[in-house]
Amino acid sequence: MVNLILRFVSCSRGAGLRASTSEVLDCFHQLQLVDVTDESQFRAVLRANFAKNLREQSKFDHLYHLFFKELREDESIAHSSVLADRMDEILKFLKKKFDEEEGFTPVLDFLAGDPFEFLQDLRRIMTEGEGQYQGIGANLGPVTRRLEVMLRLNAVRGALTQYMEKNRMRIDWEDRRDLLAHYNDRLETARDLLTRDQRVQSSGLEKVTVYDNKLGRLGEIPFISLTQREIDEMRDVVEKLVRKLKDKVSLRHSRKNSGVLDVKKTLRKSAKYNGVPIEIVFKNRPPRKGKVVTLCDVSNSVWSAAKFMLNMLYSLQECFTKVRSFVFVAGLAEVTKVFEDNEGSKAVDKALNEADIEYGAPTDYGLTFRHFKREYMDALNKKTTLIIIGDGRSNYTNPEAEILGEMKERCRRVIWLNPETKRFWYTGDSEMKTYEPYCNQLRQCQNLNQLVDFIEDLVL
Repeated sequence: MVNLILRFVSCSRGAGLRASTSEVLDCFHQLQLVDVTDESQFRAVLRANFAKNLREQSKFDHLYHLFFKELREDESIAHSSVLADRMDEILKFLKKKFDEEEGFTPVLDFLAGDPFEFLQDLRRIMTEGEGQYQGIGANLGPVTRRLEVMLRLNAVRGALTQYMEKNRMRIDWEDRRDLLAHYNDRLETARDLLTRDQRVQSSGLEKVTVYDNKLGRLGEIPFISLTQREIDEMRDVVEKLVRKLKDKVSLRHSRKNSGVLDVKKTLRKSAKYNGVPIEIVFKNRPPRKGKVVTLCDVSNSVWSAAKFMLNMLYSLQECFTKVRSFVFVAGLAEVTKVFEDNEGSKAVDKALNEADIEYGAPTDYGLTFRHFKREYMDALNKKTTLIIIGDGRSNYTNPEAEILGEMKERCRRVIWLNPETKRFWYTGDSEMKTYEPYCNQLRQCQNLNQLVDFIEDLVL
């Protein structure tokens, strides 16, 4: 049992799960307290020790199934010494055949039931290019590596078929059938690991699609289609809306002598009145001020929505503890100070002129996330709402969705505002399907009605 779990720990580490020595020791101690013959209890103990968050739980479940079920020796082979000898013979043949070719050892070890090297290879492929800018086609390296592994799997499959054909007279057809089925199953498992979707499932993702028509015709015009006259009209409307929202927030926070009864304090006060609760005390309701961090794509039509969003956020910044803003195209720059020192459209123009980013470059969300992780990750905490404004079109570069997952774990929630028409979200170079599992909310934000709905939800 100890050796089995240690092998599983090695494979988990090879696949990227963090398992410290103390956690392994804790696992052994806890297994003594449960019935290890009950798979649900055994699995629960391992999962509690080696999977620390939602992303790791999904990875753990797949690894557990792989290690304890898919790679377990077939019953028909386990009880046949003849087939066991044939398997050793086949593995020796494959090792001899591919001995001088690079990269086949992990595949052959996987066929033998040891997935450690193969999982490490997959992990290296998944993390290739992280932390460095490679521009357009940054994901071609990982794609090429996956293709190379796929070709090795096909070569091994072909060698197995060839071996069986050459030994038709020496090996019974029933044994050939069982052996081929066994190895084909393992090759199919390896292929599935190579090509499977690595994204986590998003439980609790809220897609907001219904909006009230609050501002009539003006509120329904897409930001990208607004004329200068309509933009001027909209600024007046936005100012009125901001004032109304501030009034609502102030009124909500001023109601201190109503709400939930504070039983303990009321009983304590009643002591001087012989137990009669003459002075009623209510629980204090401190303002629920949160922190907001925004990442705004400032390329083409996306910026037309982002500038209204930033203007409204900074007009309402007294409703938040802190508002930090970043703009990006193929690089990231913080513009918080610009919006704090200037007002309205002046701040927008100044942010565009002073931000140290290359506006002519193709949009690269992966590069932006890498830059944010490297320099600004401490801006996120459990009181932070991360708002990303963009269409998710990353020009076929590496999307770095795993980094967005890390950002989600650090903050309270992730809200993605997409100014593009929803039916185009999952087409072409859009990575919205990749980013979707790492968001708590996806909202279409093409016009002022939709933006006001979002701001009201955020503030109130």
